[in-house]
Amino acid sequence: MSEEILVNVTPRETRVAVVENGMLQELHIERGWRRGVVGNIYKGKVQRVMPGMQAAFVDVGLDRAAFLHANDVVRAVPATNGDEVEVPPAPVAATPIVELLRDGQDIVVQVVKDPIGSKGARLTTQISIPSRYMVLLPQSKVIGVSARIEDEAERLRLKTLVGELAATHGGHGYIVRTNAEGQTQEALAEDIAYLSRVWALVEQRSREAAMGACIYEDLTLPLRAVRDLMRRDVEKVKVDSRETCDRLQAFAAKYMPVLAERIEHYAGERPIFDLYGVEDEIGRALEKEVPLKSGGYLVIDQTEAMTTIDVNTGSFLGQRNLEETVYRTNLEAAQSVARQLRLRNLGGIIIIDFIDMDDPEHRRQVLRTLEKALSRDHAKTTVYEFSPLGLVEMTRKRTIESLERQLSESCHECGGRGTVKTAETVTYEIFREITRAVRQFEAARLLVIASPKVVARITEEESPAVAELEEFLGKSIRFQADEQYLQEQFDVVLL
Repeated sequence: MSEEILVNVTPRETRVAVVENGMLQELHIERGWRRGVVGNIYKGKVQRVMPGMQAAFVDVGLDRAAFLHANDVVRAVPATNGDEVEVPPAPVAATPIVELLRDGQDIVVQVVKDPIGSKGARLTTQISIPSRYMVLLPQSKVIGVSARIEDEAERLRLKTLVGELAATHGGHGYIVRTNAEGQTQEALAEDIAYLSRVWALVEQRSREAAMGACIYEDLTLPLRAVRDLMRRDVEKVKVDSRETCDRLQAFAAKYMPVLAERIEHYAGERPIFDLYGVEDEIGRALEKEVPLKSGGYLVIDQTEAMTTIDVNTGSFLGQRNLEETVYRTNLEAAQSVARQLRLRNLGGIIIIDFIDMDDPEHRRQVLRTLEKALSRDHAKTTVYEFSPLGLVEMTRKRTIESLERQLSESCHECGGRGTVKTAETVTYEIFREITRAVRQFEAARLLVIASPKVVARITEEESPAVAELEEFLGKSIRFQADEQYLQEQFDVVLL
């Protein structure tokens, strides 16, 4: 499988695209005025303890107070970027939040989830600091290994090595990341030494910093991309900024010298995202419908509570019978769903409505295809069996806003509903408002200002109704079209 990472840098925005076999799989965006805060460590102050919620709101200097649950005060945090770790499950917090925190208390916390929508950031007191091959857990003694490293001998080697190295650097806990597979003792020792220096600096700043100060900030997007996404199967990292390319090469030379030569500057005249068709893919990723090669299609609806994905056969008729057609469409849809989840960065609860299949083996194969396609996802996913209604329920870890929420805003016409009232509906609302206004206030005549489409309908199709209304009220009514008015907006002016 051919994989490349493309880095597009402009003065106020940086974008990183992961392209596999010529197809865009992931897109990461960082804007200068709004960098994500996941991974940042702050010195905060407890604003309010909420015993009924077993949680507290903490001021960390962001726009909104952040949320800290009792479980996150006492329970360790899993590795970032989808590295699953085999560690003993932590018990659910039994200690009341009022015994853990008090109003006005200073506290060092880390952001585990960006502010999303109207919700503030999610916090934890269990600090974790990632590097190329490790995640440092300074308040733990556990040595865990990513579940994605499957070779038992390699798992044992890494766990033994890291355990020995950790003992000489404060005895902290570590998670061994997927990138560490096959690495030498020297490379791992360098990583642990780096993390020890970072933690010493965090401890010093936590003592000296003022409330609301950021005492540790994660790397910028291009550096994070090289640290987290660059693996042995990545052929090239192409960067369209010479300055950023130099910075990435220096970073790679220090932390991953074997891969440093794969980072190169793109100096072509054509924009790098245009060359690879990424811009077109971004546009398609904001559409609700996703066409399948077979002629079927997906319909993706993102709501506050969950994301639903509906699979349809469309124009695909198949070669044999209906069951075979449905099966083939669902297999293709399973792969497309996995790609769309990564590309659109959809998280939380996801419900997939595959086309109904009678054959249990077909259902198993579709589920297996979905799980296999999700195996390359950096975010942690959990897929459940088909429900009695034929739906597949799954979850995908969400730490930042989806691509749609990052690039789009609610429609100014419909206010995010996805629909607007018809011109006919608005027309009858205007008639009712005219009647209400005449009964309340004295006026010789009335002026109605509305959108051109609504005024056109009133003056053409509804002109007999307007004449009847004028006769009934004994008033003259004039209509004026205004391009600035949205379809649902209108004003009734008494003259």
